[in-house]
Amino acid sequence: MPAFDSRIFRRICNYSNGDVENREINSRGKLPLLYEEDGSRNKYKAVNGFSFATGNHQVEHEPLKNFLNLDALFLDTSPPFRSYEHKMQELADIESQYSELIKPHTQSYEGAVRYEPSGLKISTDAVIRLGGERFIQSCSSTAMNDISISSHPYGSSFSGLSDQAVEDVQLIENLLLSAEKVTQQQFERSLKLLDWCDVMSSSSGGPIQRLVHYFSKALREKIDKETGRVVSSRGSGRKDVPNLAERVMSTNPVATMLYEKSALYQAGHFSGMQALVDGVSGSKKVHVIDLSIKDGAHCTILMQALVSHPFCPIEHLKITAVGTNCKQKIEQTGAWLKSFAESINLSFSFNLVIVEDMLDFDKDLLELDPDEALGVYTSYGLWTMIAQQDRLESLMKVIKSINPLVMVVCEVAANLNSPNFVNRFIEGLFFYGALFDSLEEYLGREEEIRTVTESMHFGKGISNVVASEGAERVIRHVNIDVWRKFFARFGMKETELSMSSLYQANLVAEKFPYGSCCTFDRDGYSLVIGWKGTPIQCLSAWKFS
Repeated sequence: MPAFDSRIFRRICNYSNGDVENREINSRGKLPLLYEEDGSRNKYKAVNGFSFATGNHQVEHEPLKNFLNLDALFLDTSPPFRSYEHKMQELADIESQYSELIKPHTQSYEGAVRYEPSGLKISTDAVIRLGGERFIQSCSSTAMNDISISSHPYGSSFSGLSDQAVEDVQLIENLLLSAEKVTQQQFERSLKLLDWCDVMSSSSGGPIQRLVHYFSKALREKIDKETGRVVSSRGSGRKDVPNLAERVMSTNPVATMLYEKSALYQAGHFSGMQALVDGVSGSKKVHVIDLSIKDGAHCTILMQALVSHPFCPIEHLKITAVGTNCKQKIEQTGAWLKSFAESINLSFSFNLVIVEDMLDFDKDLLELDPDEALGVYTSYGLWTMIAQQDRLESLMKVIKSINPLVMVVCEVAANLNSPNFVNRFIEGLFFYGALFDSLEEYLGREEEIRTVTESMHFGKGISNVVASEGAERVIRHVNIDVWRKFFARFGMKETELSMSSLYQANLVAEKFPYGSCCTFDRDGYSLVIGWKGTPIQCLSAWKFS
């Protein structure tokens, strides 16, 4: 196993000082004002709080001949989203990190530091950064090989930090040290560090304590597998670790309550439905093929948007739900959608296509009508097939053959599919750290729904990302750059989201008391929806050339 090189942490968490100084963020910490360079010398201009390309921004795709197989594509180890590069100071520069901590600065999110009576309180993202810096310090010191238990990780100059913040930074540092020992196969030292982490963390503490609690469990599981204490059953991961996103958003009371309180997911749905409406605009008969219908809440948004369209009132909407399981639940969703359509006087029909294997999916199952405007929508519906790439490729060939006017895709904005354990571990810390922080904000510490979500969904996801390899590792999120390369194989071109679509996301966030924690950035033509600057999901729209 490759060593846990601290330079990898520094590279993943690095961003340019100059870019941060030149960025102007509005009062809600969202999209940049004026102009922002995107690295390809294109500029983005903000209008009414949103940024869009002022030039002809085109995504450069590698020639198809460079893609020998899908495995090479989805094992892409490219850096995370650009917003990662602009979030954090160079971790090795302690003085710079100090100034960033004590002096609020212009960044993708302005709430990283908060002053409270108990001391300086910093965000989950900032704690991970500081713990990473401390880890780099310890790696460069031959005298510090084991647990970091200093009274204060940054000395008297950081005396403004609250006691809890100090403990949280130490937790992250020792968690990283433990992961380093695992890569060096120093398992006893790693377990010693994890023992300390377990004492200081819990599933009912603050966001960092809960994050470390689950990552510690995952590292223990990895050690058990590495040392042969637990025999890995190759291929069983698909059965043991179901689709994380589908479990969170499936049709059950917990998922419904979570969705109602989550600005992140609602913003993605409203913006996605607007992109779908834009794609079929002007059509009186619309057919939407939904690859991830779940409870159908987003479909009601679509219905109302089509009915209220001022220029071309819709005559009929057909939705075809495609899936490989949960037939009864999807049928219940269809019945509910029919009832909702009647309540708003919308002519509506619902079809269900259930196949045992996605390889059996064919366009003849879709009951296509040449008079209908076709659109395809998927929310967290594609990444589950990355581990079954023949299924994913087969699905995309069918979609290409029906030539929809638009395909709207919403996927997780993180690269958790790297073959490198260290990269996955660090990316997972930031991604899941933001999720834990968000649940703390809108569910509170004592909410049962938070405990269930974190233990049943996030905890299992962390375990799979950290402890599993090969066919057992089914949590394989990839970033938008990888999807762009994949979609290019099928002649798909990314289209710019309309201002209306961006406005919908912003409007939804503003309705929540914690809406200022939701951040919106542009990556090419895609919209990246994040929590306090950390990317959570990415929305994009595509057409077939």
